[in-house]
Amino acid sequence: QVRLVESGGGLVQPGGSLRLSCAASGSIHSINVMTWYRQAPEKERELVAGITSTGRTNYADSVKGRFTISRDNAENTVYLQMNSLKPEDTAVYYCKYSYSISAYWGQGTQVTVSS
Repeated sequence: QVRLVESGGGLVQPGGSLRLSCAASGSIHSINVMTWYRQAPEKERELVAGITSTGRTNYADSVKGRFTISRDNAENTVYLQMNSLKPEDTAVYYCKYSYSISAYWGQGTQVTVSS
């Protein structure tokens, strides 16, 4: 079992920044993929950014150049630095841990971008 705990969400004005964290604990395999997803009200959950245990990253087109995903393998923690936030970034952000056919999700953290 893997437990994921997200933190760092909150209310920010347009153009502002937030840094999300996701700490994983439990049966962590050294080879894994950590991914951030988000879900806005009445919308499908969508991938935001992902990072492999070797540091390879991918991003949704909507966040490229504004968001940066990183990880600390020693601490089993993944981060999402979000800059130049827009109202359309408002959503619940979820962290996902994947290894082989297993996948675990965090409980989510709310990000609200509003003036």
